[in-house]
Amino acid sequence: MKIASLYSGGKDSAYALWWALNQGWDVKYLVNVISKNKESYMFHVPNVELTELVSESTGIPLIRVNTTGEKEKEVLDLKKALKKLDIEGVVSGALASEYQRTRIDHICEELNIKSFAPLWHKDQELILRDTSKFFEFKIVSVSAYGLGREYLGKTINEKNIEELLKIMERYGINKAFEGGEAETFVFDAPFFNKKIEVLDYDIIWNEINGLYIVKDAILVDK
Repeated sequence: MKIASLYSGGKDSAYALWWALNQGWDVKYLVNVISKNKESYMFHVPNVELTELVSESTGIPLIRVNTTGEKEKEVLDLKKALKKLDIEGVVSGALASEYQRTRIDHICEELNIKSFAPLWHKDQELILRDTSKFFEFKIVSVSAYGLGREYLGKTINEKNIEELLKIMERYGINKAFEGGEAETFVFDAPFFNKKIEVLDYDIIWNEINGLYIVKDAILVDK
């Protein structure tokens, strides 16, 4: 099956892509939406520029979709881009957001292609544990009590996952960050031929929220 994978760089989109590759499907494109709206209802924002390196590492062509990020209009911008592609389906990392899932499903229905959301309503803690085990990902934004500046740029792995889960329990943080409490970016995964190494970055901190912004990065051998 020829598919496109909606790929933001976050752990959930990476997990969904990994799932699709394990099905033996022909992933023709990574589709990355770049929104000018930092509060986009649909799309991940921090460090999306790094998806170019992911494309280079995986050998999967990258389709960039620019949008102003206006509610609903950004969905139409994605639809226009997908309409031009020779694909039979779309894979997304939708996990719990009805807003995201229903809109992707509607796009696919209108284009007469299939929509796959392999993480949909799966156990959120299990997905967090799996991604910390198999992927190398960092937290690139925080916006919740309990997640301080020290978490910006922090790699989440099997050594510190229990600490993060305790904080989530204490502060009522969604284990999939569905409330926008944090965002992630994957720097290495089993399907990467090379991993992304950060050479330079900035941390922007505003007392209760912040961003980890990669200024320079390269691909290196594993």
